[in-house]
Amino acid sequence: MSGLSVAHRVALAALIEQAPDPMLAKLSSVAIALPGERAVELGDMLLEESLDRARRRLVLAPLLPMFRPRADGVEAMTFPPAVLPRLWKAGSTREPALLPRLDREGSDAIAVCDRICLAAAAAVRDRPDLVWPADLQPDRREQGLADLAACLDLAHLARRGLPSLEVWLKRPDGDQIAELRLLLKDCAGVHLDGAQRVLEMLFSHLDDAVLILRIVTQSSCAAGREGFLSASELSGFVERLIAGVDARVARIAAFRPGSELATVEPIIDDLTWCANVLNELDVTLTLNPLSLWGKSVRDARVSIAGQLSGFLRAADRAVDRALPLERIQTSGRMTRKAPLLSAPVQGEGVQAARNLLKLVGAVRGPASIFGAEADRRKLVESLTDRLTDYADQALLLINDGEAADEVNALRLVELAARSLDLIDAKDAARTVRRRAAVAGAATDGSKPSSRAA
Repeated sequence: MSGLSVAHRVALAALIEQAPDPMLAKLSSVAIALPGERAVELGDMLLEESLDRARRRLVLAPLLPMFRPRADGVEAMTFPPAVLPRLWKAGSTREPALLPRLDREGSDAIAVCDRICLAAAAAVRDRPDLVWPADLQPDRREQGLADLAACLDLAHLARRGLPSLEVWLKRPDGDQIAELRLLLKDCAGVHLDGAQRVLEMLFSHLDDAVLILRIVTQSSCAAGREGFLSASELSGFVERLIAGVDARVARIAAFRPGSELATVEPIIDDLTWCANVLNELDVTLTLNPLSLWGKSVRDARVSIAGQLSGFLRAADRAVDRALPLERIQTSGRMTRKAPLLSAPVQGEGVQAARNLLKLVGAVRGPASIFGAEADRRKLVESLTDRLTDYADQALLLINDGEAADEVNALRLVELAARSLDLIDAKDAARTVRRRAAVAGAATDGSKPSSRAA
């Protein structure tokens, strides 16, 4: 059988280049299992692409996260993903003889990495259309090319600092802080704004955006003071974090727990993120309460605290709507409240209760930061008693044969148990389920129904 034609190789090369890394690994495993000369050639092409990407990851490691948006949505210096392979090709083709040296660990490979980054910077300046096509994000192309070239100029310094990133985020000693400041000084010697740019590169490697404050405030003896920081080029990091808080405050305020498409997990994440950011701002910076930053932080804290308190009150009411009671007559004119066993187990009211109870159970940390933990804990205790009592009464009615629709009644009991799970009352939920497992046996003498479990 003949091998791949030139047209086949060109088409396959284009497809392989676009394939994400996980797909590339799967294609390689499939190609190995296929017979024939064409499969061998395809396997060689896939192996060559995998090797090329490994070299690319090594060389461009300081900039690599900058070719995708931040997962948390915080504004950052980024470049279009489509630029990455073009940039690598432009830089690596200038030094083809050096590429095999990247496959061996050691200082020699690092020196080659730095040399290729400088070659890539030259390519960005000399042949910008080759790296960043004119029709790709034209509104930010000019500034993006300048930023990209400057970051490549600083890649060797950023590479030097990356191994110390974890140390700087914890409790660095005097020597480690001096190392950071020397790095920033060296960057400023390469570019006037080199310190800010290398911090942008370090920022791209942080999944938790607020941690950049720990590095920024160690960059100078005075950086922990708002007056110094707000007047420096590093103020942008604080402003971006505050903007991120403001965006999340708006999302939290717009949340409607009873909506059919509403999911509470993003709101829980927003509350947790805001709590972490505001707490870190309090710890790392000395904010003037009358300054723009101080007012923004205070307003965000007040708004979130109010929203959180509102969610707690809404959760209390939502349980009454999801698991309603009705007044029944006992003897004579005496009445009491008992579970309405014909209530629906789905719908807007039930959805709202589930969302709000999940939030109540998940925001212990944020509630502490925003001064609502005492109210949250009190609500959890109250709901635990109410939900357990509801389940007890419902099971009593089922066992007495007073449930017109036993299946629906047992589903309501299970809803009560799930509600207890959501507020982290696991023991009470297990007790309810054990009792529900034998519900109805007293009236019909049958074995416990599996539907009740």
